[in-house]
Parts: sequence; C-alpha cells; structure tokens
Amino acid sequence: MVQDKWIRTRIALMCFLEFAVWGSYLTSMGSYLVNAGEQFAGRIGDFYAMQGIVSIFMPAIIGIVADRFIQAQKTLGLCHALAGIFMLGAGYVGMTQGGNVSFAALFTLYSLSVAFFMPTIALVNSVAYNALDRNGYNSEQTYPKVRIWGTIGFIAMMLSVNFMQADSATFQSIAAPISFQKTYHQFFVSGICSLIFCFYAFSMPTCPVTKSQGRVSLYETFGLKAFKLFKIKDMAIFFIFSMLLGVSLQITNGFANPFISHFSEVEGFRGGWWSENANLLISLSQISETLCILLIPFAMKKFDIKGVMLIAMFAWVFRFGFFGLGDTGSGIWLLILSCVVYGVAFDFFNISGSLYVDRRTSSDIRSSAQGLFMLMTNGVGATIGTKAAQAVINRFTVSTNFGSEWLTMDKPGTAGWQGAWLIFATYALIVAVTFIFAFKPKKDA
Repeated sequence: MVQDKWIRTRIALMCFLEFAVWGSYLTSMGSYLVNAGEQFAGRIGDFYAMQGIVSIFMPAIIGIVADRFIQAQKTLGLCHALAGIFMLGAGYVGMTQGGNVSFAALFTLYSLSVAFFMPTIALVNSVAYNALDRNGYNSEQTYPKVRIWGTIGFIAMMLSVNFMQADSATFQSIAAPISFQKTYHQFFVSGICSLIFCFYAFSMPTCPVTKSQGRVSLYETFGLKAFKLFKIKDMAIFFIFSMLLGVSLQITNGFANPFISHFSEVEGFRGGWWSENANLLISLSQISETLCILLIPFAMKKFDIKGVMLIAMFAWVFRFGFFGLGDTGSGIWLLILSCVVYGVAFDFFNISGSLYVDRRTSSDIRSSAQGLFMLMTNGVGATIGTKAAQAVINRFTVSTNFGSEWLTMDKPGTAGWQGAWLIFATYALIVAVTFIFAFKPKKDA
C-alpha cells in the first residue's frame, strides 16, 4: 500500500541536493589547485585520493551509527552539516590566501569535509531504499528513475561553476573575468549546498535502527557483520572487482579538467572554446549518465549483474581510450564520445552495484553493507587509482622542474597525456577480461 504519494519526488530532491554538493567541485578542483600555488601542481592526486582514504573507514563507521544508534536520515543530516562547515572553511582559506595558499590548511579542511561527505552517498541509498520499501515500491525498478535527479543536480552545479565568474581580484596572475571552476568559489558553493541538504535530510521518512536484545558482541557492536559477506564466494569476488573497477572512478574526475584546459596553452589549440570551458564539456558525461540510469532496470533484467558490470568495465576502456586519442581541435569528437560512454561506465557499475548489495543483504546490515561497497570502490579502489594515476601523469606530463610548466606544455606534453590515458585504458581492459572468467553470481540474485 503506497502511503506517501510524494515520496518519489522527495527522494528525487534528496538525490539532487546530494550530488549538487559533489558536482560543485569534483570535476573542477584540479584546475583551481593549479592556480592556488605551485606546490599544488603535482599533488592534485592527493586531494582526490583523500576521498578514497576516508572512504576506507568512514562509510563503514557511519553505516554502523545509522544501523544501530541514530536513524539514517538524521545521520545523513548531521554528516552534511559538518561537511558543509569544513568546506566553507576551505573556501575561506582560498579567499584569504589568494595565489599562495597554505597546502596544510586547505588540505586539512578539505579532508575533514570529504570525511563526512563520502559516507552520505551510501546513506542516501539506504534512506531511499527504506522509503521506497515502506511505500510499496520495487526499489530496483523505481530507484534509478528518481536517482537520475542526483545526476541532474551534479550537472547543474558543474555548469554553475563553469559559467559563474569571479572578479579581477581573485588571482593577480590571471586576467579577469575568471570562471569559478578555477577559483576557491567552488568550495563556497559546495558548502552552502551541504548546509541546505542538512535541514532537508531531517524531513525524510524515519529509518529503523537495530536495537540490541541482551548482550551484544564487539563484533556486532561495530557493525562488522557486513564483512561476513566475504564468506559468500560470489559476494567476495563482487567486492574484489568493485575495488578493481573503483580504481578507475576518480581518474577523470581529478585530471580531465586540467587535461582539457591545458590545450589552451598548447600551440595550435590556443584560444579554443572547449579548452576554456572544460567543465561544460565534462558535463556531457553527466548528461549521458542521466540517460543511462533509465536503462538500468532493462539492463539488469536482460543481462543480470555480471553482464551489466562487464558492460561498465568495457565502457571504462573506451572512456580512457577516447581521451587518449582526442583533443580540443579536430579530435573533439573523440572527447565527446568519451563523455557519452562515461554514463554507461559509471551508472552500470555504481547504481547496479548498490542494487545488487541491497538485494543480497538483510535489513539489519543494509547500511553497513552499502558502506562496505563504498569502502571497496570509493575507498580502497579510488585511493589506489588516484595515487597511481598521479604517478603516471607526473611521469608523462610534468616538467622535471615542476611548477607552472605543468599547464604550459608544448606538443610533447600533449603526447604525454595521450600515453597516460592509454595506460589507464589498458588497465581497464585487463580487469574486464579477468572478470569474465572470475565472477559467477548466484542465479537467483
């Protein structure tokens, strides 16, 4: 019996706000860091790796809190309150320190913000699934249709920071006007969105907590029951490949914007419209994502979880490969194709994966299990991937003298970028081929 006819709209708005927070800076932060000071040029990967590092333990810890102590919708609101405050602090550091920002201050505040934001991705899934179940909806059929608004929120904020412009006092070394995608203003936008979501989260339907009956072991108290899933063969393999595929997740988020922007300094590409509007080009990825989300129910029914994940893996091969072969001139169509296949690469893995975890777990460990999925993908996998990607990109594109040369490459620099992207494509191909033979899901799952 459907109890709340507005529940799908409420979940859609929740998804919109959740990913608006992330979209404000995720794809553009790399370009800001290059402008923030020379000490940041070769350490972009550290910022994106931090999202992975905190995802190793924070989603699991917060999942435990939501499962056993504080209702998930309230935990979600509290996490966003803290994430928003710390992100506003990061923006304040950028504003007051101009073009010579303290690495320690900015990195610390940013790290604290993402430490509380990253668990909210899994919490949003738990809150949404709970609300849909309570109102008689089939989560697998309904959630992708409302989750699409999360991608729309991401796109909306990407385009906002692309087209909103700062005044001439922002960076003395850069002529005004300058897009928010290259300034600290993106952190302010994200922080404000987070605080708005904080209040909205408390209005969502109540999620149950599991109350203890009698004495409870430390194993159960700390929510480690979710790790029992590793005793189930197909689930263990699923989580391992989630980690391996998670290696690919943050690479383009961290380096696509600097890669596209660098063409504005390359002979033969200077003055190109696309290189000056990198976030707009990247937003095509999220537009593709909105369309691909709608294909998930059909794909899950037609190909099951193995087929859907395999499609995602090969999509990552094309995502990186097209980046390696494209440019902002005559090769722009290849960059556009890369953005198109991103929708399949991201959605067919992330959304389908969370649905698979929800299907295979009981309600008492659902939030913890979603946290475990986050740990393997955005935690261990993304950390390894971002750090490895930084090493590869430094090796192929960064001058031995470092500094501003990173964004003033000549033709050899462009060739270096191509080599880096093709290395990432090769890795994704190896994972996909191995997955074909290794993963055998339970037939009724």
